[in-house]
Amino acid sequence: MRSGHRLGRRFGWLWAAYGTSALGTWLAFGAFPLIAVRVLHAGPAEVAALSSAGAAVGAAAAAPLGPWVEFRRKRPVLIGTDLVRFAALATIPLAFALGALTFLQLLLVSVVVAAADITFRTASGAHLKTLLPSEDLLAANARFESTAWTTTIVGPPLGGAAIGLLGPVATVLADAVSYLLSAVGIRAMGGHEPPPARRPAARPKAGELLDGWRYILTDRTLRPLFLNTALFNGLLMATEPLLAVLMLGRLGFAPWAYGLAFAVSAVGGLLGSRLARPLATRFGQHRVLIATGTLRALWPVGLALLRPGTGGLLLVMGIELGLVLCCGVFNPLCATYRLQRTATDRTARTLSAWAVSTKASTAFLTAAWGVLGALFGPRTAIALAGVLLLATPLLLPRRTPVRHPEPAPAPTRA
Repeated sequence: MRSGHRLGRRFGWLWAAYGTSALGTWLAFGAFPLIAVRVLHAGPAEVAALSSAGAAVGAAAAAPLGPWVEFRRKRPVLIGTDLVRFAALATIPLAFALGALTFLQLLLVSVVVAAADITFRTASGAHLKTLLPSEDLLAANARFESTAWTTTIVGPPLGGAAIGLLGPVATVLADAVSYLLSAVGIRAMGGHEPPPARRPAARPKAGELLDGWRYILTDRTLRPLFLNTALFNGLLMATEPLLAVLMLGRLGFAPWAYGLAFAVSAVGGLLGSRLARPLATRFGQHRVLIATGTLRALWPVGLALLRPGTGGLLLVMGIELGLVLCCGVFNPLCATYRLQRTATDRTARTLSAWAVSTKASTAFLTAAWGVLGALFGPRTAIALAGVLLLATPLLLPRRTPVRHPEPAPAPTRA
């Protein structure tokens, strides 16, 4: 495996910017619902709207931005979306200090941040493809995945301590500052960025808004992977609120036990991200993608067997550890597979359509499973999601893809 410096100085700055903003995000994990409940005295319906409606409306707002990003230089877009997130989040502590914070402001900020998140990921993926040759994409994506899981382990405990000392608004300010630092890091990358495929139009044409979905659904290898990702992520995330209700309510687990179960699972994600490239090198990228995509679907159905006590806690820890370990291997392989399969002049539109669809499916399935949980109980709803997840490996691409020929990237390494 290549050492970190071999991917170049510019990738190092991009990686550092990603890690900084990811740490800020996890420091502020749960801050918005906490502010809504403790500061604004919001009820359950308002808190649910804050998490689901904010993400759904943000995804809808980001949908037209894919074609807009495609035909522009990506670094200014990355810096701009970082600054938008900084400005939006900074309004929360400012309004709190002035005594003017409202629930509507929280909701609007969540929408802006969700749309900017999708746009940033779209531009970042497209920029990464021009920054590194194809054979280095897996190493880069594995490092992003490893950083994501590391910040998942470190961020929430630090954020919890900060909330205890300074209140939830302090972690929102830290998250805002992390985006400002990320923008500084991306600005420091320097170097030459290849020009876009063509000059940007004044506004995207109506047909261009669907180009990303059209490209995915007409590609025989991207289409099944897209459907698999949207369905798997949506069903898995739909069970998280139900699992919290089951563990913290009916089964009587203490909050620290609930948090411990998921902290341990993040270690599996970190280990999986470290194994992704060695496994792909030894057994082949496509074979490992299919194997881990299948294995990750086998774990969630076991959550329906959860019982109270130490045995139940060990069961959920084992299931989550195995699930996240498989996801830690699968995710960078999937991201690399998608970039290698997508033509350079379609990357931003494809990534935007992918992210918008995943966000929308997660919001829809979370709402649907909330209704099922209310009608039939959380255990039954979790079991149904687990059974449906067992079918998701059928959507994985079975044939090794033929990569699109790509021009060599401009020389950008230090």
